[in-house]
Amino acid sequence: MFFTSPSMGQISFQELFDDLVGYTNQYPDDTYKLIIGTDSHSFLNSSVIFVTAVVVHRIGKGGRFYYHKQKTRYMESLRQRIYYETFLSLEVATRLTEQLAQNGETRLNVEIHLDVGEKGETRDIIKEVVGMVIGSGYQACIKPDSYGATTVADRFTK
Repeated sequence: MFFTSPSMGQISFQELFDDLVGYTNQYPDDTYKLIIGTDSHSFLNSSVIFVTAVVVHRIGKGGRFYYHKQKTRYMESLRQRIYYETFLSLEVATRLTEQLAQNGETRLNVEIHLDVGEKGETRDIIKEVVGMVIGSGYQACIKPDSYGATTVADRFTK
């Protein structure tokens, strides 16, 4: 799995991990959030682009982000797309938390940002996808607080 970094270009998962840890070790006394969010854009009866963003937010002082983009077959069902977005975010979160644990990095809390909200078509599946995330051991954020999915990942879906 490869990611894109605005400053480093295409990088491997290991390079993302090393950069993320290096960034947080630069200012170890600061507070960080590790945010993972996925958004998608469907192209009429053709395909769907999914973008998963990994954001390291240094609270009050900016941050860094990386994203993975993939194209899949067309999915007509919005529910199916939202479930797949959630799955992709959980997949990346699991890989990151496993590697963080192996390296003794325990100070980063992982949040999954979901592209669902109280307004709009996705309001009916909020409990389901939030339950998937919480059941997997992560904190879930929905709109309007889910900027990892709705702002960062969304920016690269088109």
